[in-house]
Amino acid sequence: MTAKQMHYAVVAGGSKGIGFAIAEALARRGYHLIIIGRNEASLSHAKNEIEKSYGIQVYTLVKDITDHDAADDIVRWCGSKNLSVNFLCNVAGIGGAKDYLDSSLESMRYMIQLNIESVIALTSCLLPLLELNSPSYILNVSSMAGFGPIPVKNIYSATKSAVIFFSYALRYQLKQKHISVSCLCPGPVFTKPEIEKDTEEKLGAFGKIMAVDPARVGEIAVKKTLAGKMIIVPGILSSLISVLLRILPKRLLVIIYYKLGK
Repeated sequence: MTAKQMHYAVVAGGSKGIGFAIAEALARRGYHLIIIGRNEASLSHAKNEIEKSYGIQVYTLVKDITDHDAADDIVRWCGSKNLSVNFLCNVAGIGGAKDYLDSSLESMRYMIQLNIESVIALTSCLLPLLELNSPSYILNVSSMAGFGPIPVKNIYSATKSAVIFFSYALRYQLKQKHISVSCLCPGPVFTKPEIEKDTEEKLGAFGKIMAVDPARVGEIAVKKTLAGKMIIVPGILSSLISVLLRILPKRLLVIIYYKLGK
């Protein structure tokens, strides 16, 4: 068994969707996995599928990573098992189609906790272990929504923008520690029927053309993270559009997004 095959990857939110695809891509490369999620049935299904297909070891932890002590608990658990963790994937997040003005304060606070606070907390707590087992990798999952302010998804785009900025800064800070930081910023990925419906309503046929299959997103994300790429946007069309989003003035993007969202 090679050194890489002895390493473990922590995938927060790895039981479904993009997280599961990332977990599979890591398993194909010989990584053992620690998959974290809130639903025990989904975790068990993911564990069985991956272990059966790739012959690696999968641990599952039932955790709501927005809980105050969740990150500390996860790190203590890894320590108790003496696992060599050198890959962290912060995938767990929440979207939603409700406008900021129509959302409850409770739902907005939860989105901020899950999309930002959990990323910061789990990364902070796992850093000593990642440094110990370096070279190591951190993959944070944002979105193309993080490249511009979206009035109809105000808090979502703000949280995803925060993940991008956090990743840029952290990458610079950890360079000398041999820990590479990457940020996945996908466009439309149809992991749920409601996402496909919302994309079609907002972007029509163009949205379908932009969409990338979850399995392909996971493969691209892991491949480019291991290659040291910072911003990862799967799909040629999405990648081109992401360049425009980063160049255009934010005040213009607000107007464009608002017109599309009406």
